[in-house]
Amino acid sequence: MAAIALPQFKMPKLPKVDVGAVLKSPAVGLTGAAVLFAGAVIALAHLLGPVGGATSVTIPLDESLRGAPVGWREALKTNRGAPPLYNDVVQLSERPLAPGAGGSPGRMAGGPAAMAGSALAVAPIAGFYAPGPGGPLPIIAQDGRTPAQAYARPFTPNGRPRVALVIGGLGLNARATRQAIETLRPEITLSFSVYSEGLQGWIDMARARGHEVLIEAPMEPVDYPDNDSGPYTLMAGGQPPETVKRLEWILSRATGYFGLTNYLGSRFLATDPAYNAFAASLKGRGLAFIDDGAAARRGGGMPRATAERVIDDKLAGASIDQQLLALEAGALQRGQSLGSGFAYPITLEKVAQWANEVEARGYQLAPASALTRVR
Repeated sequence: MAAIALPQFKMPKLPKVDVGAVLKSPAVGLTGAAVLFAGAVIALAHLLGPVGGATSVTIPLDESLRGAPVGWREALKTNRGAPPLYNDVVQLSERPLAPGAGGSPGRMAGGPAAMAGSALAVAPIAGFYAPGPGGPLPIIAQDGRTPAQAYARPFTPNGRPRVALVIGGLGLNARATRQAIETLRPEITLSFSVYSEGLQGWIDMARARGHEVLIEAPMEPVDYPDNDSGPYTLMAGGQPPETVKRLEWILSRATGYFGLTNYLGSRFLATDPAYNAFAASLKGRGLAFIDDGAAARRGGGMPRATAERVIDDKLAGASIDQQLLALEAGALQRGQSLGSGFAYPITLEKVAQWANEVEARGYQLAPASALTRVR
């Protein structure tokens, strides 16, 4: 067998290293410190758990809760048996909302029907009121702007047929009033009885939700006194000074409304001297007047609108639906249509549903003020 010669490898000679000098080097010192710091961080992470995880801390109640309210500790006991039920009691002050507490636009607590609009300005607005015998009275501002303009909900037409609704009778029943304010679209105009307790509070709440507001002037009907509209009813046979005096009481009950609507009034609205005194007073104060159909032919030189139909003359869901469809048909024919209704539970339910759907059918939901014109 032939011999095979293998190559010879020689280990390279390494330079001699002065270990003492290396350990004294600043670079080595910094590197070592970094390694030690990283090791400490890793050890701490293992002790506390993953980064971003919940850290559990136990605090002795006896030491940390000294000075807590009486009964606090007892409330931590586990409930046994059925949970207790409490009656929901809501008390409404004259101004339940602080100025500017209208909240931001978005979905409201009333459910999908309640789309919040921007809160309207807190009333009263400077320059649009003056002291009166019974409270602040609306006036035209020095620059010529009127309360009808200042307190109306802003509106920009988009070219579609406009439909509007006024829901009245509010302020007397707290549950119905809250339902209307919180579940109806903000484009729906709300009208309040002047005899409501806490009227200003209700108006503030409605405007904070984006609703423009009317107040209801009680007027003499043809069957008065069998159908009595209260102690401050505007009477058909009243002298103009008496009509103005009663009207000023009505107007001084609150601020923040852009106009008035009638409560009853079939006889009053048909009497020329009575209506003329009423209209002249409203015109002088820069207010609008929207009626429920009883004063369709009346003018007065102020912003006016008349409801074409009362949607809930018959308190049945199918009937209200038909009236709302008729309102849409009127808007198609004339470009706009105005209806009115009362705050019955079935009316509020039907109007909330309709208002959420009507724009998808090609209409524009508008506040009642947008349908007024001076006549």
